[in-house]
Amino acid sequence: MEFDELSNRVIGCAIEVHRVLGPGLLESSYEQCLAHELRLKGIAFQLQLPQPVEYKGIRLDCGYRLDMLIESQLIVELKSVEEIKGIHEAQLLTYMKLAGVKIGLLVNFNVTRLKDGLKRFVL
Repeated sequence: MEFDELSNRVIGCAIEVHRVLGPGLLESSYEQCLAHELRLKGIAFQLQLPQPVEYKGIRLDCGYRLDMLIESQLIVELKSVEEIKGIHEAQLLTYMKLAGVKIGLLVNFNVTRLKDGLKRFVL
């Protein structure tokens, strides 16, 4: 599956969740609903995947978790915040680097139109 097709399918699922629920809920609610939508569409994913930090030849479990890893090739970081800040972008980029995943989506559900809450990253 090409990235454009995969990312478009995931974005479509996120749009459906946002259309039904709207803004204003907790991130965990959107995460569970998006997981359900991905299942309905037959898209493989992992939720809350532990992400260790590699440091000078050792792996450290520092408590980091990827919100979603889609088909082992796309990290989706979910937010429900007033606005996306640089720290949110840095978080996703760091997760992508640590996981060796080149593509990431930052999705903020706390917006009127979901397209205003989407940001795509490529390493």
